[in-house]
Amino acid sequence: MFNDHAGFSLHIRFNMDTFDKPLKGNASDHLANERTFLAWIRTGIGIMGFGFVVVKFSLFVRQIGLAIGTSSSVPQTGYSHVIGIMLVALGGITIGLSYVRYLQTKKQLDVGAYYHSTTIAKIITALIILVCVALMAYLIKTK
Repeated sequence: MFNDHAGFSLHIRFNMDTFDKPLKGNASDHLANERTFLAWIRTGIGIMGFGFVVVKFSLFVRQIGLAIGTSSSVPQTGYSHVIGIMLVALGGITIGLSYVRYLQTKKQLDVGAYYHSTTIAKIITALIILVCVALMAYLIKTK
């Protein structure tokens, strides 16, 4: 029951079953966890978008050539399709791993014992380096 200065009283009844469990830890820590998760989501979407561009780039070059009335030769090695699909998959993996990390961090913050881990960042970095090497090999081969 809350009383204000005018003598008005307000009775508030809460049904605790309708609320989530109260968060332990600092609210700013949970908000930072969400911001980090959203940053990884943006990164994953960006990687997926780049993969889509890589897959569709040769089609784009051919269409532009037809639109301006010139013929353009685009190497048909088939690697851009594979690399683009790898990038789209890497974006999906990034999003999935970021969600796993978000849940792990949330659980640690709820318990009040946060342990920093760089495992997911190392996995994603290694995968991005592998795709980078594949892109460089492709660019060198089609030079």
